[in-house]
Amino acid sequence: MEEELPLFSGDSGKPVQATLSSLKMLDVGKWPIFSLCSEEELQLIRQACVFGSAGNEVLYTTVNDEIFVLGTNCCGCLGLGDVQSTIEPRRLDSLSGKKIASFSYGSGPHIVLATTEGEVFTWGHNAYSQLGNGTTNHGLVPCQISTNLSNKQVIEVACGSYHSLVLTSDGEVFAWGYNNSGQVGSGSTVNQPIPRRVTGCLQNKVVVTIACGQMCCMAVVDTGEVYVWGYNGNGQLGLGSSGNQPTPCRVAALQGIRVQRVACGYAHTLVLTDEGQVYAWGANSYGQLGTGNKSNQSYPTPVTVEKDRIIEIAACHSTHTSAAKTQGGHVYMWGQCRGQSVILPHLTHFSCTDDVFACFATPAVSWRLLSVEPDDHLTVAESLKREFDNPDTADLKFLVDGKYIYAHKVLLKIRCEHFRSSLEDNEDDIVEMSEFSYPVYRAFLEYLYTDSISLSPEEAVGLLDLATFYRENRLKKLCQQTIKQGICEENAIALLSAAVKYDAQDLEEFCFRFCINHLTVVTQTSGFAEMDHDLLKNFISKASRVGAFKN
Repeated sequence: MEEELPLFSGDSGKPVQATLSSLKMLDVGKWPIFSLCSEEELQLIRQACVFGSAGNEVLYTTVNDEIFVLGTNCCGCLGLGDVQSTIEPRRLDSLSGKKIASFSYGSGPHIVLATTEGEVFTWGHNAYSQLGNGTTNHGLVPCQISTNLSNKQVIEVACGSYHSLVLTSDGEVFAWGYNNSGQVGSGSTVNQPIPRRVTGCLQNKVVVTIACGQMCCMAVVDTGEVYVWGYNGNGQLGLGSSGNQPTPCRVAALQGIRVQRVACGYAHTLVLTDEGQVYAWGANSYGQLGTGNKSNQSYPTPVTVEKDRIIEIAACHSTHTSAAKTQGGHVYMWGQCRGQSVILPHLTHFSCTDDVFACFATPAVSWRLLSVEPDDHLTVAESLKREFDNPDTADLKFLVDGKYIYAHKVLLKIRCEHFRSSLEDNEDDIVEMSEFSYPVYRAFLEYLYTDSISLSPEEAVGLLDLATFYRENRLKKLCQQTIKQGICEENAIALLSAAVKYDAQDLEEFCFRFCINHLTVVTQTSGFAEMDHDLLKNFISKASRVGAFKN
């Protein structure tokens, strides 16, 4: 599951919604398998994954934290203890009380599931030891896999056709199962019956996300580098060759590019960078690389999806379909589409990438664990959001630039150390504020109610100043994220200056790299011409060190 998705905007003056959590709104009814469920049953679904060679199996969780399964039950992949198909949802009692954090499936199919407690359960097809339990017997019921994982908390799982990959909370990767092409990363082609840590180049790296193609693996580390191993017959490893790779190897062609997400199709790969750019490589017989032709690519190739930045990429190891979502909410697809080949990104009428796979992919399966947002219940957090700037319930007013902002003392004291001390023994119901502008201070107070901000990058600089002053580190991170998302050639120097001023080192490095990557245009802007002398001197010195002025 994805819990922290970066949001981007190319228009520097346009408000950018930044939040550190996201929940997808989804209509599961678009998947044909759900037509077997009643409307009442559909209303209870909170998570779901459609899988199987024909999209004829599904596992879902309900609002009551119960797990149900439905479908043809090939190789016992429903985990019910038998191989009987079921046209009605059956409760998976063996996982009663478990909450799902990550879920994936193979081609057999076999299932790998991680709970929110970090446990791993597997079941289903096991001819190649892909269940990791040391046998090759099909698993008819969920079995906890603890060998070499007993003291580890697993946070993400991924399945290839007949192999399995998991990521732990401390950034380690373990693999097992079919290994004919080196997809287990052990250096050999012998099948791996139990979890084995993938080392080699990854030995001292911290992995942040993983993905599997049919017979290959990808891992993104915290520096934004991508490591790959396994089958490479279609160039899906991005190494410029077609030879298999039995141990992890860095994708050198992405040098200097920071990757945040990776997604694998049957034999092609997509990555998303921290600047919202998509690169693709591998098999392209259906146009799944989005390059405008059907030629395979063994090196990362940029994919052009309108001018807006991409916030999400999607692919699934059992399909030849690709999808992406832009900051503006547009969803594009390319590749195999109901028997047709779409060789360039095509704008759909969908609002989420999940619908692309429900309606266009063959088979109609889920590319990730789906999350459905309840729409009939206000949580505590949602109730508090509604009360921000509400004069009917407020007991405190802030006067900023001649305008009132309404708030609640108790909430401010709970949420902010500054207010905990400043409002103590303060019986005033009006506080005048002159240090910050109205948009900035309003955004700060709204953040205390909502955990998110919605500001232009320029306004976010002012909020960064406030966050630094009040020592609100989480807010500072959100401001830096918003500024990153709205950077463009025209404002890059101003944002770099702000990052230096407020000692936001990560943001400073990001802005500097952006300036270097767009050096010709940036140096022609008014911001560059009016640049502070000391900052200009440091910029030129640093740019020279990274070879920006060569040739």
